[in-house]
Amino acid sequence: MIIKEQVKALWKLCFNDSEDFIEMYFRLRYKNEVNVAIQSGDEVISALQMLPYPMTFCGETVQTSYISGACTHPDFRSKGVMRELLSQSFARMLRNGLQFSTLIPAEPWLFDYYKRMGYASVFQYSVKEITLPEFIPSKEITVDVVSEPQDEVYSYLNKKLSERSCCIQHTVEDFQVIMADLPISGGNLFVARQANEIRGVAIIYKGEKRIIINELLAEDKDTEYSLLFAIKQDTGCNHIIQLLPPDKELPQHSLGMARIINAKEVLQIYASAFPEDEMQLEVSDKQLSVNNGYYYLSNGKCRYSTERLPGAHIQMNISELTERILKKLNPYMSLMLN
Repeated sequence: MIIKEQVKALWKLCFNDSEDFIEMYFRLRYKNEVNVAIQSGDEVISALQMLPYPMTFCGETVQTSYISGACTHPDFRSKGVMRELLSQSFARMLRNGLQFSTLIPAEPWLFDYYKRMGYASVFQYSVKEITLPEFIPSKEITVDVVSEPQDEVYSYLNKKLSERSCCIQHTVEDFQVIMADLPISGGNLFVARQANEIRGVAIIYKGEKRIIINELLAEDKDTEYSLLFAIKQDTGCNHIIQLLPPDKELPQHSLGMARIINAKEVLQIYASAFPEDEMQLEVSDKQLSVNNGYYYLSNGKCRYSTERLPGAHIQMNISELTERILKKLNPYMSLMLN
């Protein structure tokens, strides 16, 4: 059996996804070059995929690798197999020039497991309950449900997401996967136009007892109300849950984790963005020893040394460093098919 089919069989054994979703994932998302696996004899016993996602970070766009489908055959669990698989993945990410790795734990207890592998829980989201408008919105704005990927819709979505200062971005290829997943997940994409120009988009998913707006991006309140009214007309629901980037005025919930892969590059970008932030750090990384050492941030520069210079140092492992760097930026991720 080829590797892809073995990984697919392992996925079915470990996860409770629908047949339609699994077929879509292995048709559009899976590639052998993003797969990392450990075998026992000729059998794949553990696997994951490293999916590429750009991320806005400190005024730049950096490259991240999202861990997807991490699983181990039940007969080989609790033997360090996943720890070895992740260590191999980090080494490959470093060779490929990536700055961060990200993931969404499948179960709450996994937050602690991934923390031991250098990840930090930094991606939060807020939830807002909204009542949909009763009034009929502007007649100049039309809203349609779009079921196929369209270049202009992707361009608008990409433009709006890239305006967020620390946010996972979606490539054209990934947008096609999102669109393929919508009918499987009971979702819809609404597009608002005025004078043939896109003014807003909304992506919803139908939960068990409610509608969830995963993304709503609009140029103004009129467009936002038009999208909400169209969602109400389409779904028959008045009360909806909207997921938003973390907001101090609203409850916040943990979603995803991040891990620094290349500390030197990340800290240089950070130092350039925050020249007033001066630090002397002693960093330890159990999985990527290349990150071990001393980092000196001053006047927009980051200097690295294998030897300690005079002065007080803040000791941090790679998880603590990731949290220190990212938490103040309120990082956000959405539309991850989680």
